[in-house]
Amino acid sequence: MVKLILMTDFTEKYANSLLKGILAYSHQTEPWVVCRMPPSFRKTNGIEGVVEWAIQWQADAIIAQFEPQDEVSLFRKKGIIAIAQDYKQRFSDIPNITGDYIAAGRKVAEFFYIKGYSDFAYYGYENVVWSDERGQGFREGLMENGVDAIHIHEFRKQSLDDLWYYESQPLKEWLAALPKPVAVFACDDTRANKIIELCSTMSLRVPIDVAVIGVDNDDIICQLSCPELSSMSLDVEKAGYETAELIMRMREDKRQKPYDIIVHDTGIVERTSTDFFATRNPNVLKALSYIHMNISHPMSVSDVVEQVPVSRRLLEQEFREETSTSIYEYISRLRMNKLAQLLLTVDEPIEALAMRIGLTDSKNLSRQFKAYKGMTPLEYKKRYRI
Repeated sequence: MVKLILMTDFTEKYANSLLKGILAYSHQTEPWVVCRMPPSFRKTNGIEGVVEWAIQWQADAIIAQFEPQDEVSLFRKKGIIAIAQDYKQRFSDIPNITGDYIAAGRKVAEFFYIKGYSDFAYYGYENVVWSDERGQGFREGLMENGVDAIHIHEFRKQSLDDLWYYESQPLKEWLAALPKPVAVFACDDTRANKIIELCSTMSLRVPIDVAVIGVDNDDIICQLSCPELSSMSLDVEKAGYETAELIMRMREDKRQKPYDIIVHDTGIVERTSTDFFATRNPNVLKALSYIHMNISHPMSVSDVVEQVPVSRRLLEQEFREETSTSIYEYISRLRMNKLAQLLLTVDEPIEALAMRIGLTDSKNLSRQFKAYKGMTPLEYKKRYRI
């Protein structure tokens, strides 16, 4: 029997997904006993108190949101395996559950850039590795696409010590000063939710004036946001499984070299907070509004053209100039992205999901989906659904 201490914030989806992965591994091997220790225990008793409790409980391992100053070597001296869940900084002497945060930032940059935005902003924590690197990747990705640094804005004055707290006035002033429309990338869903909350008090329209995306795809936070929050989804459960596997290897073989566990993203789940394309062309704006409002109904290019007081040829030309794609292609891509989201969140047959995205004929759906995602709907669901 493996005895594990998991010292993390269980109010967030990340910690619970991590635990699910650990339990999935334990169900295939041997029973694990898990103590869910709140981080407040360390604040009250210090890292020495955590070590003392772990010894008394006869713990085999601990996974924790350690502070940079924590003397984590104390666990190894007592024969306890210690693994750091990325909190403020990575550790060099114990394994980390971490991620390629720079790559994630680049993906969000590409996501927003393709949507036609000219101005971008990043909202993150202060002196936190995963926040800093997501912001770095976001900036690098935009600049590689030719965006000038003067069009990339940042706000990093939030401490990680009080996740729930933020000073609204400085953030309001920053939001008010940003050029509009603007695409805002927040380092996590909690910060993204605050942006949307403040926009509603400032009469800023989301996503027309301010498009917002977060990270973690925490269903509760995303649905609490109004409009609902788009977010980058992370395969934390798989990382939990791999972490449990590493603990078992280190427990059974003292010569096993520790290594970091990398949490990979599974793509951006787009909801209403980014469900738009930035353009100042009134004809294209009207066409886009109609497409997004009616994507769940059968729709043709002719239906879109009827909404705009210009010829089909002119609208097609202006639409391609603004979005770098045709009206037909835009509708198809939007539908496939919607289907990808439904596959991961709704338990219904493929035919029923096709109806939800305005496709009455589902015969060619698998082929169309594979053209955009590189796999069939069933393959996509099997690979990414938790």
